[in-house]
Amino acid sequence: MVTCFLKYKINPVKIKEFENYGKLWIDLVNEMGGLHHGYLLPHEGANNVAYASFSFTSLAEYEVYRNKIPDSPKCMEAIAYAEQTQCFISYKRSFLKPVFEGISDQAKLFY
Repeated sequence: MVTCFLKYKINPVKIKEFENYGKLWIDLVNEMGGLHHGYLLPHEGANNVAYASFSFTSLAEYEVYRNKIPDSPKCMEAIAYAEQTQCFISYKRSFLKPVFEGISDQAKLFY
């Protein structure tokens, strides 16, 4: 499994728009074979930083997903929405390998 971790620099006056953008991608990633773990919006502290993460069974499966995006009308609509609303300024993407051994059964419910 590989997890894509995103750190966004968001427009703090457009948090509602960014939240809507996130909801679009949660469904899209899940529909396209991934497992979205959700978005984390500012609550305390910095008001212009948000996070998201989602997983695929492998980096190769992630690449299949990425290659499907240009042919997906729903994905193109989500990208256009972000461009129209300018709800985020930039993002950084990292790929991580999750470790699940040793976490409680209760915590596993979240994964």
